Amino acid sequence: MLYIGVDLGTSAVKLLLMEASGEIKNIVSKEYPLSFPKPGWSEQNPEDWWEQTKAGIKELISGFDASQVAGISFGGQMHGLVILDENDKVIRPAILWNDGRTVKECDYLNNEIGKDKLSEYTANISFTGFTAPKILWVKENEPDNFARIKKIMLPKDYIAYKLSGVHCTDVSDASGMLLFDVKNRTWSEEMCRICDVKSEQLPRIFESYEKVGNVLPDVASELGISADCLVAAGAGDNAAAAVGTGTVGNGACNISLGTSGTIFISSDKFGVDENNALHSFDHADGSFHLMGCMLSAASCNKWWMEEILKTEDFAGEQKGIDDLGKNHVFFLPYLMGERSPNNDPNARGTFIGMTMDTSRQDMTQAVLEGVAFALRDSLEVARSLGIDIKKTRICGGGAKSPLWKKMIANIMNLDVEVIKSEEGPALGGAMLAAVAKGEYDSVKAAADAIVEVVDTVHPEAELVARYEERYQKFKTIYPALKSVYAQIV
Repeated sequence: MLYIGVDLGTSAVKLLLMEASGEIKNIVSKEYPLSFPKPGWSEQNPEDWWEQTKAGIKELISGFDASQVAGISFGGQMHGLVILDENDKVIRPAILWNDGRTVKECDYLNNEIGKDKLSEYTANISFTGFTAPKILWVKENEPDNFARIKKIMLPKDYIAYKLSGVHCTDVSDASGMLLFDVKNRTWSEEMCRICDVKSEQLPRIFESYEKVGNVLPDVASELGISADCLVAAGAGDNAAAAVGTGTVGNGACNISLGTSGTIFISSDKFGVDENNALHSFDHADGSFHLMGCMLSAASCNKWWMEEILKTEDFAGEQKGIDDLGKNHVFFLPYLMGERSPNNDPNARGTFIGMTMDTSRQDMTQAVLEGVAFALRDSLEVARSLGIDIKKTRICGGGAKSPLWKKMIANIMNLDVEVIKSEEGPALGGAMLAAVAKGEYDSVKAAADAIVEVVDTVHPEAELVARYEERYQKFKTIYPALKSVYAQIV
């Protein structure tokens, strides 16, 4: 049997065709536009997602036996607000995860409703990217549109609906809406009242690996696949990527060094840190996870290389950096403000510690180390909850750097595992579809069978000790500068 994973990203949809064994047979990507109607706004037309997904599926299965396509599932950009009217037509363009218009609404939720209540109701506090503040924004600024809302959906769930006719979502993606009771895996009645959302406006909740329905006959005919093909609920992009990297089971960890950086920690037990420094979400494997998200990770290195050093020779600039743990320069990687664990939009990128003998290599090294130190800040929050983490998987563009992987292994004192495939959310989506079909007994069983570790970077005792001393100094810098950042923005 064949399974399709749909990774609905911000700039493109990536589609992956996988055999039940886990072998990847084909990958297709289709782009669509992104609009910025006003500064800080970010929107897309859900119909563009659907049209490009259909075109991508047709191209993906071309040359294969389409009758063998047994399931489709998803990973997708989280938090986006998709609203449908009584005829299931899109009311307005989707407001995306990276849209910043809801500062007023977040202030209302965090300060007037209160962070303690939000955490009690949803296990999280409000961020501008989350869905609930977007709903409040529509209510305040587009009351006519708000009055027309019949269904509230997330981006990937709109594709699931167009395929199956079922208004659905999964627990991992719903966790990022600030309308969902993460601990009990159900909608929060209190948050619905606060946001003036009726229960019938919300989609039906599924576990990520559960079947929501089958492909509608007319859609199946258009795509050239069987109407017996199931549609599984899928997951938010980070949870789907965790499945695709085998980050399932208690204490499993994955670090993503993409444009932004994430540390994703799977846990059998529900947990929330006292400051809500990490997101506490449901995981696609039926358990829970904590996630720290820093807004600038590999993008810090890209900025340093291309904008400051005016070079694209990333590997060349890292040659000769071998005296690790002794650098006297620190870099705070807050080029776009910061989310986890500081939650400070005023924070800014900062070099500190330069002297007359500071070299170009020292500065480059500081950038790489600063990202790793900032990721460790989130790791320490998870450790404070008693979660025992011994190793991590790693993915993303930054993971191609042997030097960066070595830094992370020693700064975090973790074994860093490199996996064979880095297809992330798309592979995770295909795996969830295979579980829904019964090819595997569980998400864990699928991950154990499909995900292959091809290399491991081990920490070295001497380097760990050196970096421990450096980290203790690093973590004093942001608190000292916090009030300064607020004055200079």
